Amino acid sequence: MSKKIQKILIANRGEIAMRVIRSARELGISTVAVYSEADKLSPHVRAADEAVCIGPPPSDQSYLDIDKIIDVCQRTEADAVHPGYGFLSENALFAEKCKEAGITFIGPDAKAISIMGDKLAAKSTVSQYDVPMVPGVDHAVSDVGEAKKIADKIGYPVLIKASAGGGGKGMRVVEQGDDLASQMERAMSEAQSSFGNPAVFVEKYVSSPKHIEVQIMGDQHGNIVYLFERDCSIQRRHQKVIEEAPSAILTEAQRKQIGEAAVNVAKSCSYFGAGTVEFIVDQDLNFYFLEMNTRLQVEHPVTEEITGLDLVKEQINIAEGNPLSFKQEDLKINGHSIEVRVYAEDPQNNFLPDIGKLQTYKAPLGPGVRLDDGFEQGMDIPIYYDPMIAKLITHGATRAEAIARMQRAIDEYQITGVKTTLPFCQYVFDHEVFLDGSYTTKFVEEHFSKAPTQEISSDIEQVAALSAFALSERVGNVASANTVTNQAVKSNWKKRAKY
Repeated sequence: MSKKIQKILIANRGEIAMRVIRSARELGISTVAVYSEADKLSPHVRAADEAVCIGPPPSDQSYLDIDKIIDVCQRTEADAVHPGYGFLSENALFAEKCKEAGITFIGPDAKAISIMGDKLAAKSTVSQYDVPMVPGVDHAVSDVGEAKKIADKIGYPVLIKASAGGGGKGMRVVEQGDDLASQMERAMSEAQSSFGNPAVFVEKYVSSPKHIEVQIMGDQHGNIVYLFERDCSIQRRHQKVIEEAPSAILTEAQRKQIGEAAVNVAKSCSYFGAGTVEFIVDQDLNFYFLEMNTRLQVEHPVTEEITGLDLVKEQINIAEGNPLSFKQEDLKINGHSIEVRVYAEDPQNNFLPDIGKLQTYKAPLGPGVRLDDGFEQGMDIPIYYDPMIAKLITHGATRAEAIARMQRAIDEYQITGVKTTLPFCQYVFDHEVFLDGSYTTKFVEEHFSKAPTQEISSDIEQVAALSAFALSERVGNVASANTVTNQAVKSNWKKRAKY
């Protein structure tokens, strides 16, 4: 039985909060933004119909505080929560507490989140379906002797991996048996400190793979479809920087095969909502199940661009109890799309965060260009959260057109005050292994780390020079921008509260 959602609280910040607010507004649904003291001037605070401060900047005192968020839902009479990604988006306890409070959680149920949030439980559940798995074990290993027997059987190199892990934490590659004991100890220690769970497992290490993921969508009536794949192989520290859809290397037959495997993964845990099934793909294009993310992905816009769907609206439709608004045979790939994550990081200093003020911030425009962001000129990049400034997305009739539009958009994008990943991304789009689609997750260490410094810094110098001139023409603009910001917060159509 469907239940119309009236008001959504967005339990997140920045660009994803803006993203949800816009889709909700188009559906005629009211929104509530929550924000920490560090985000009081953020665009999502002004964009929502109501905004509530939920605490100090540290996320464990604000965006991760389940009780505070449930309380704000009740005080503002929000009947649904959209968790975005990160923070509480894959927290089974949060989903369960929302349900207990009579609040619709826009995502899967707590059971599916729990199963797929534990890599060992996920491997065990998925193994009952016809889904290729990386050679290894699906149970926790704590004894070095047992780990050595497993490694000897499947062959080195092996990967020791935290069961509750993510983002490269609790993960160690072991090339030979002599290193197994020390690397296993380090992996278990890091898993304990990062996730509160020391469990690790051992599997074959696939060197220089591609990271290809499949967007799936399921409703509460048992219907599950795949919305094609994304190649997310350009990464640093096991975290994505550039994504594209569809993959440049898969045939139609392979696309169908990996898509159907992703649907089976979702079926294994009776999944509903938006989810992403991740695979590693070896040099022979054999693919193996990696994990499932039980939420909307950062890179979901490239899927939206090639399918013409609004995934946030689909999430809301499913959460209301309605069946999917489309079937598998209705889905077609329209052109090609690319996304770059614009991080406040210094690519030439091991991608370390470069926190500061956005002295100049001018977004690119033009055909086929989309920008999802949550910052404005004059704002500071907080030290408390992920340093992503924006997501820059392009779409074209062909992959070549999407790349050309991205290169043009990066040239137009003016950011000063912090270093960003834009010069690195431009370097990638000029590189032959990206252009021919053969790039892997090893791109940074095999190509970028060996690039001459001047080859990747000339664009920075040129943009900095132009931006310095532009900035000299706008003395005082930052102050006036802050004045406009304060006026917008007090606009008479907005309700603002602090509980």
